[in-house]
Amino acid sequence: MKKLLFSIGEKSKKAFSDQISSKKKDKVLEDYCRLIKQYKKLIIIENKKDIKNAYNKGISNNLIQRLILDDKKIFNIIQSVKKIIKLKDPTNKILEKWKRPNGLNISKISIPIGVIGIIYESRPNVTSDVATLCFKSGNSVILKGGSEAYHSNLIISKLFRKSLKKNNVDENFVQFIKIKNRSVVDFLLTKMSKFINVIIPRGGKNLVKKVQNLSNIPTIGHLEGVCHTYVDKDADANIAQRVVYNAKLRNTVICGATETLLLHEKIIKSFGNKILKNLIENGCKIIGDNKIKKLFHGKIQKATIKDWSKEYLSPVISVKSVKNLDQAIMHVNKYGTMHTDCIITQNKKSAKKFLNKVKSSIVMLNTSTQFADGGEFGFGGEIGISTNTLPPRGPVGLNQLVSYKYQITSKGKIRK
Repeated sequence: MKKLLFSIGEKSKKAFSDQISSKKKDKVLEDYCRLIKQYKKLIIIENKKDIKNAYNKGISNNLIQRLILDDKKIFNIIQSVKKIIKLKDPTNKILEKWKRPNGLNISKISIPIGVIGIIYESRPNVTSDVATLCFKSGNSVILKGGSEAYHSNLIISKLFRKSLKKNNVDENFVQFIKIKNRSVVDFLLTKMSKFINVIIPRGGKNLVKKVQNLSNIPTIGHLEGVCHTYVDKDADANIAQRVVYNAKLRNTVICGATETLLLHEKIIKSFGNKILKNLIENGCKIIGDNKIKKLFHGKIQKATIKDWSKEYLSPVISVKSVKNLDQAIMHVNKYGTMHTDCIITQNKKSAKKFLNKVKSSIVMLNTSTQFADGGEFGFGGEIGISTNTLPPRGPVGLNQLVSYKYQITSKGKIRK
């Protein structure tokens, strides 16, 4: 295993050393789209092998649904690649330039990061998304997908490599690790630092926690999405009702789903009750503090302090009353995970304070937290959401997969 993985690392570094023009990058991606379309039946045949294995292993239906590739999902994969083709190449751009009194001309230039390792689970579309984003941003990528999607990931990565080869580009820009043994992940995290520049985990809490705890390579990602929506005393009732419903129940299993609802105590009896009633009528379980339990006449489970830190990923929501905006901000910063948090208000001063004071990577006003997505941001796709304090933060798309360097010129200047 060691010999094979070191070989993969060496090949990735060598591929990365080749500079590919923007025109050739787009040609590779265009041919990749054509190959996906051409081999659609084969992709579905390979995917059915994974689905059969998943049923045999007793994998939950929820995970199997993520695993399935059909005509619609393959169409969406192609559309995602096409969106990325339309985006500008983020590398070799002058980000800033200035001239110093000491005679130095300084330019800040965007460059690729290097070799990116992706460790991911379940969704085979991730193979296409991350390979496309990494290649377009000039990075080579090592893919370690979950064993449950092995055959699907393998065929999708093979088609990308086929497109690279067709265009006389080093096919090792994209490499898929075929070893299913879980010890591979440990090896990548602890023994590959001389080959891999950054590790990005995409998957459940256990995977992300393992990567963050074990890796001696820098990581980009988030552990949990404990997202909040705060309904202020100056909120528009109709906006609040619509946004809260969507933020919680549009899709309960994504990391951008609202998990805690904060209600200003002055609106609980009025439209706060209507918001909660609407959630319950649509199958959502409410876990509330003492004031919510007292002022709402529906069925509510009493909240404990642990509930404020829970990521439910299901139709369950924690609801807390707050006395003012400052208390709402304090709660979000204490119990949130710096993912996505929203204020619903018509008060511009309150909105500005919330947007400035909340520490999260994405902060919203009168907007569903479910918009925490690279595609919705216009990034064409994303590798994941980053809640790191250091950049990149929020959705990690094409323009976040670059670093920079300084280029200095002068007319023979020496420092005194």
